[in-house]
Amino acid sequence: MIYIGTSGYSYNDWVGTFYREGITKSEMLEEYSKVFKFTEINSTYYSIPNKYMFLSLIKKTPDDFVFTVKLHKSMTHAKDADEKAYKDFNDAITPLKESGKLGCIVAQFPYSFKYTDQNLDYIKGIRDKFKDVDINVEFRNNSWMNTSVYEKLLKYSIGFINVDEPDIKGLVKKTGIVTSKIGYIRFHGRNAEKWYSHNESYERYNYLYKEDELKEWLPSIKFIKKNAHITFIAFNNHFKAKGADNAKMLQELLDK
Repeated sequence: MIYIGTSGYSYNDWVGTFYREGITKSEMLEEYSKVFKFTEINSTYYSIPNKYMFLSLIKKTPDDFVFTVKLHKSMTHAKDADEKAYKDFNDAITPLKESGKLGCIVAQFPYSFKYTDQNLDYIKGIRDKFKDVDINVEFRNNSWMNTSVYEKLLKYSIGFINVDEPDIKGLVKKTGIVTSKIGYIRFHGRNAEKWYSHNESYERYNYLYKEDELKEWLPSIKFIKKNAHITFIAFNNHFKAKGADNAKMLQELLDK
């Protein structure tokens, strides 16, 4: 099973392109779910969610719709989350688990988070905080790209997130790796010029993939699908709904 969607869905700059003019924020998810069956929730990176938020999202989506949820920045970037933060996060996602709409948790670490035994233990510690939830990790630093890391992730039942991002020294390259029952790919765009040099964060993700660039991924997608129970493919190049356009483009390529 492959779910294709975007990283987030509630963007004002999608109005007039992906969404109709006049749509309200509260109507966006319902409209989105008519096109895609999966989305990432990224707002949870900025603030610890509560269960009422997810109860609302559940009501707005069909029974077969699935969410993946990004971990809070205190758990992946600052690394100073206390026990209450983990408890609150677990409590918040309970409605998603009970409804069968939770795909997995996404733990995206920054470029500064490099491979060390201590950092690998830290990831395992997060795994232990969410014992009954699937977790997939995304690395930005290519120091993590080695067989021993993949073996440890497999041992701990932690999924690996494959990424497409600019060809910049030190960043992770295109891979087709599966270390748990959840396969995952995130497309961030290839805007190398704005990756580090930008005034607004959205500039980094201002990129529209060409069809040939998506075709490069078809062998890896085939491999991941074969070796995972469920595969999520999320487009994070969200500026002006370019990710939504590319998600539909990839779906058409897979349908062929």
